[in-house]
Amino acid sequence: MKTLRKKPKRSLRTILIVWFVLFSVVPLAFVTIYSMVKYEKAIDHELSQRLSGNAREIELVLSDLRASLQQKRDKYIRDPSLIYHVTVGDGATIRSLTSQWIKTDNISSLTFFDREGRMLASVFKDDKENVRSFVPVQDAVFLSAKYMAQVKDEKEIALAEFGENQKLNLILISKITGAGGRSVGYVEQIVDLDKAFANKMKNRLKLELIVFKEGGQVVVASHPDFYLYKKDFFKPYFRPGAEPFFDLNVRTTPYGFLIYPIDWGITKFYVALGASKSEAKAVLKNVNYAFITVVGAVIMLLILTILVTSSWVLKPLYDLVEALQSFESQEQLVTIPVKNDTEIGLLTESFNEMSKKIWQARSDLRKKITELEAANKELKDTQTKLVHSAKMVSLGQLVAGVAHELNNPIGFIYSNMTHLKEYSEKLIELAEVAEKDPPKLHALKEEYEFDYIVKDLPKLVASCQDGARRTRDIVLGLRNFSRLEEAKLQEIDVHQSLDTTLNLLQGEIKNRIEIHRQYEPTPLIHCYASQINQVFMNILSNAVQAIEGTGHIWISTTALKDYKGSKDRRGWVQVSIQDSGKGMSAETLEKIFDPFFTTKGVGQGTGLGLSISYGIVQNHGGEIQARSEVGVGTEFIVIIPVYPPIQEKHPQPLA
Repeated sequence: MKTLRKKPKRSLRTILIVWFVLFSVVPLAFVTIYSMVKYEKAIDHELSQRLSGNAREIELVLSDLRASLQQKRDKYIRDPSLIYHVTVGDGATIRSLTSQWIKTDNISSLTFFDREGRMLASVFKDDKENVRSFVPVQDAVFLSAKYMAQVKDEKEIALAEFGENQKLNLILISKITGAGGRSVGYVEQIVDLDKAFANKMKNRLKLELIVFKEGGQVVVASHPDFYLYKKDFFKPYFRPGAEPFFDLNVRTTPYGFLIYPIDWGITKFYVALGASKSEAKAVLKNVNYAFITVVGAVIMLLILTILVTSSWVLKPLYDLVEALQSFESQEQLVTIPVKNDTEIGLLTESFNEMSKKIWQARSDLRKKITELEAANKELKDTQTKLVHSAKMVSLGQLVAGVAHELNNPIGFIYSNMTHLKEYSEKLIELAEVAEKDPPKLHALKEEYEFDYIVKDLPKLVASCQDGARRTRDIVLGLRNFSRLEEAKLQEIDVHQSLDTTLNLLQGEIKNRIEIHRQYEPTPLIHCYASQINQVFMNILSNAVQAIEGTGHIWISTTALKDYKGSKDRRGWVQVSIQDSGKGMSAETLEKIFDPFFTTKGVGQGTGLGLSISYGIVQNHGGEIQARSEVGVGTEFIVIIPVYPPIQEKHPQPLA
């Protein structure tokens, strides 16, 4: 009897807590986390919108700067004196004029070229805002032919160059025309965006500013720390599809940066504006604390509620479990008091009623078990007698056939012994005459027909040997068929078992039934040999008896690798036995494996042969099938596994 567990594998209290957590705490926590994430995203979105507006303001500043350069350019190229000196290539005078203009105009560099693009004069401001000039000494300096070609068609061209010393040069190249609209030269205006510009924008917008190349390299920045990052640090933010807004700490202060593209003529560069997120982080931190505090309070309240509720519900259940275990161990009537009027109290009352009914049912069951044991013993005794009777009938039929087979060889061996005795006596007498009176030997040999004895004696001995061999084969086949000494699993050859069974039935088969064998290579099977032989004997004996007069029996074997999707890949052996007998109807075929069912006359069969065969095959883990048609014949198919199913105790089927 299986021992009941004293403690459950899983606690109902734990299950209740888990379910409460899943359906209350988890959704609440999810909503809290979702809200915090959304709030943070909302803050980032608001900051991104603000930075986007500031970036457009910087874009407007640069647009105004370009408009200012265009106004100053128009002032330069309308000066007749400048046009004249550019036309004649007077660089010294141009430098003098340009030096005066660059002092009053907010320009970093001003350069003039003649109509072929040769530099005439270049004036610029150094890092200390001192005005200086550049004069080509040996090699002439020319304006780029590409820019000259574009200026001829478009009047002006704007571009940006990323210079050294952390500067961005904004360049405007324009054409200078003389009388009649003829081009006489070119002017190049440059404004430097440097740290001063970045700091000016920082103070104006209260933001950090970074100017990037198109590949993500820092050019100008409002904070010195931005120049310390690795060259490719910001590159991931410039990849296609990358988010333009990113977070970055500037000396432990969290900032949010927005990357914004700027077009200056044919050149594109990027500015990144960053605003401090300290205040937003502080607000977000307070909001998170508030959310977490509320969730924690709700969780504690839920856990307290769960513990109280589970204890109130589970205590009566534990009493019921304890009563059940006591009922199983003591096997006596057990009841428990009803303590409330809820469903738990109703369950307790039902348990007490069930306990009474079970106690009464146990008493009745003990009586029935005693009666069934007695009936079962009587049934086993009767079954043993019936099986013994069936085996005696089969044994009588088998012995009659074997006796008939043994009678013929033993009969002619016995009849040959008379002639052997006569021949031996004559040969002994001839030997004595040859020794004592040789002259009479010739006459005596003719009298005893010595030549005939010499010819007939080997035939007589061979005939006796053949009869003895046939007798030995019949006895050996009977011994191999029974195998009474083998009460354990053995390896047998199905073909040998079939041939042995056919030899034992030879008395009923000879000169009447033709046997057709179609044996394919099959593996040895592990089985109880005598039982499998009995199956073949019962089926073949029925096949022989079903044929009236002459007929045919077809026996075929084959190996099966898989049978009906079985997972046992070690194989099966199929044996088919088909006869040309009278066959059976469908109604008879449904009953052939039923115990005591027989189609033979009274005293000719017990109806247990096929029933016993069916049990033997089933116990070996196989299957037996039957097909039949009236007037055509019957086929039995036996399918046996190479290895029987593993069992703790191998049952001995009825045999």
